[in-house]
Amino acid sequence: MSKASELGGCNGVRSTRVWAGLLGVEQVVVESVRFEPDMSADGGSAGAGAGRGGAGVVVVAVRARAGWRSRCGRCQRRCPGYDQGRGVRRWRTFDVGLRPAFVEARVPRVRCVRHGVTVAAVPWARHGAGHTRGFDELVAGFATRMSKSALAEYLRMGWATVGAIISRVMADADAASAGPAGDRLDGITRIGVDEISYKRGHKYLTVVVDHATKRVLWLAEGRSKTTLAKFFTLLGPERSARIELVSADGADWIFNAVRDACPNADICLDPFHVVAWATAALDEVRRQVWNAARRAGHTAAAKELKGARFALWKNPNRLTDRQQARLATIAVTNKPLYRAYLLKEQLRAVFAVGRQDGGQAGAELLDRWLAWAARSRLPAFVDLARRIRAYFRDDIVNTLTHGLSNGLIESTNTKIRLLTRVAFGFKSVDALIALAKLHLGGYHIELPGRT
Repeated sequence: MSKASELGGCNGVRSTRVWAGLLGVEQVVVESVRFEPDMSADGGSAGAGAGRGGAGVVVVAVRARAGWRSRCGRCQRRCPGYDQGRGVRRWRTFDVGLRPAFVEARVPRVRCVRHGVTVAAVPWARHGAGHTRGFDELVAGFATRMSKSALAEYLRMGWATVGAIISRVMADADAASAGPAGDRLDGITRIGVDEISYKRGHKYLTVVVDHATKRVLWLAEGRSKTTLAKFFTLLGPERSARIELVSADGADWIFNAVRDACPNADICLDPFHVVAWATAALDEVRRQVWNAARRAGHTAAAKELKGARFALWKNPNRLTDRQQARLATIAVTNKPLYRAYLLKEQLRAVFAVGRQDGGQAGAELLDRWLAWAARSRLPAFVDLARRIRAYFRDDIVNTLTHGLSNGLIESTNTKIRLLTRVAFGFKSVDALIALAKLHLGGYHIELPGRT
């Protein structure tokens, strides 16, 4: 063992300060630095990857400065001592060159009036952690930028450890946001709710976003009224009553949960999903006329109808010349199918009118569309008009009035899928939730030494 003061120093800089800066620890006194044989980079005994080539690891023995002694590890209050604890402990910190490094210290236990007997606080690590704060932040920052396999290889650690670190950093970030100005859920009035499939076998996450700040507010496993009710329970009845608008895709479980918990909220039905209903009705009409032509032996007409589905689905301004020609043929030879196509396009026009005259123009056009669809003699559109008039008209009018859609939450879902793909999947849904919140929740996790 060599004393840190004997490791040299130049230009008036003490080596103890150099080592503290290299390891990203503060409020400590460096007592010694030594090399040890191979050990696991996660803090175990001899193991893989940590000291390749037999060079071992760097161990820096420290002690907390006087101001940090005898404090509760949970609440930081000064407390009377209890015992010497488990003796010497180690925390993984930044690598020194090509070798893993550890901070080593004796950590006694204290008796806290609030938390009972607990391990004393240390300035370089979170309570219960096996890594320094700086190392935690390094892992959290890298986890949003690289795959889990690359991260595990680069930092010589397992992905389960990465998940635990991300959860710790996220918990600290949540606690830090609950300052005098209020927590992250204060002041929200417009939210979006949707679900995303994160794994095969019908595994879903419920996602809630804030339209004002464009950040993820909350995620949880499952997609049901009970799942979403947990968010409103966390929000509390007073803040739930302040929510004014909720964008959604028409799922019953979202509607029921919102109406139970948010008495003053209006639901805005996402335009994309409404037009998708009309597109599905159009395709049902196309299949009916295709089957009728096929049964009647009109093979050429049936083949033409089958090949026309993309022309019927696409927006008019994106049609190719060939697709425009097919539509023109359908307009002459198949009036019912062309009428269905016009109904679909007219419903798109309702949302194109949008917020003109405060949504009044769009609402009037919607009512005219409902009347036209009801008398169209096309069962699929008659049924769609009936359902919209009975259950969704007011929600569509809210969309036209306020201009709110699920575009933000759909883009959020795309980013969550990207996180999953970059990580090559997640074994634990909690790790995915923690990473998604850190990446998309408006947190600012700076890489150590960049500020």
